[in-house]
Amino acid sequence: MPPSDVRKSSASGGVQSLERAFGLLEQMADAGGVTGLSELASSSGLPLPTIHRLMRTLVACGYVRQQPNRRYALGPRLIRLGEAAARPLATWARPYLARLAAETGETANMALLDGDDAVYVAQAPSRHSMRMFTEVGRRVLPHATGVGKALLAGLSDDEVRALLRRTGMPAITERTLTSPDAFLRELRMVRTRGFAVDDNEQEIGVRCLAVPLPHAPTPAAISVSGPAGRLTDEAVEKLAPLLREVAHELGTALAAEPEADG
Repeated sequence: MPPSDVRKSSASGGVQSLERAFGLLEQMADAGGVTGLSELASSSGLPLPTIHRLMRTLVACGYVRQQPNRRYALGPRLIRLGEAAARPLATWARPYLARLAAETGETANMALLDGDDAVYVAQAPSRHSMRMFTEVGRRVLPHATGVGKALLAGLSDDEVRALLRRTGMPAITERTLTSPDAFLRELRMVRTRGFAVDDNEQEIGVRCLAVPLPHAPTPAAISVSGPAGRLTDEAVEKLAPLLREVAHELGTALAAEPEADG
């Protein structure tokens, strides 16, 4: 968290140490889950003694662990918090996904960017007997999926390159993009047209159309997936406006702040 953000949040009446601790956790997540004190000091603008004190507390609580090389990694207790947070989010998203599944006839999904992975958190199945099924909770590398492309389109090119260096770009099928330059060109198209397509890149015979959720408090995307014979280029162009409409409605609902008590 830059110094200006720390001052701003503190002035709003928050508890400064909590704000700083959560800011450090988010910076660790942005860095791929593992980082050093000097990197945190550079990105946060906080003094090293302050960061060291906060990290000691986070380690003691199990939210961060210190590795043998003295670097810090996100801890296992965060998994339980993330899973608990995803459950009400999935409940909230389900009516929007049900609408997509009903109007498109295809399976609708919602995914979040969690560290370097895209993780599916909710789904509404297609009415067709031949349909796609992605297990809720499944984690996938973002370079080979429509939701992954939609999620990464919101990052800068430098951030995307750093993520791809950490994950690698294995070929899931012969259609998977395995070059960072080619993938960045694809993301520029996603930003221009407002939607992403997985064209047989995760599974041969399957296509996926995905859009990011604007205004969402965390990077999120929704998608519809189905057999390539049904999700043709013509179908994608026809369905994209509907996905963008639903994404806007869901993203706005998720971003809405509850009224203050009293």
